Amino acid sequence: MVRHVVLFRWIDGATDEQLQAVVDGLAELRAAIAEIADYRYGPDLGVDDGTADFAVVADFATVADYETYRDHPAHRDFIARCIAPIRRERMAVQLEI
Repeated sequence: MVRHVVLFRWIDGATDEQLQAVVDGLAELRAAIAEIADYRYGPDLGVDDGTADFAVVADFATVADYETYRDHPAHRDFIARCIAPIRRERMAVQLEI
């Protein structure tokens, strides 16, 4: 099993509508890409200083399934429409679980 973890920091001035579009878009991706085995995402709770603003954790049966997700047209479109306009910083890791 492969776990893909992404952390985002948003630009100053990202609107509530833009942040909701991220959540809505991620829900649509789950329905559109069958290779996603599990999908969790949401904003930071604000408990500690110095954290990211938002996290995505996605599980895939194989590396090939992850690559299908990564390169899927719906995923690429979502990034261009919803993430890129408000992304200040992104960090990601893929690990075997």
